[in-house]
Amino acid sequence: MKENYNRDILLKCIVCGDTDLDYVKNESSVKCNRCGKEYPGGYDELVELNQLYIEEQIEIMKTEIEKDTQKELDDAFKKVFKNSKYFKIK
Repeated sequence: MKENYNRDILLKCIVCGDTDLDYVKNESSVKCNRCGKEYPGGYDELVELNQLYIEEQIEIMKTEIEKDTQKELDDAFKKVFKNSKYFKIK
């Protein structure tokens, strides 16, 4: 399994979907460099508006972890029972 499943989720402009955003004044205000949309609520507003996208990315990561975990378990069981006279794994 991977040692690290950390991901950077880039927040998107809700108007154009671009991730090229300018964070000004300690993230208290954000402006999209592509379409010019301004978010006076800053980073927190963008996180709220991107909540569905963030949840989607978390689900993708969960699926990846589940697949990797299942593969690890399958490989471990195959290894344990490989030389067993009681079980045959093909």
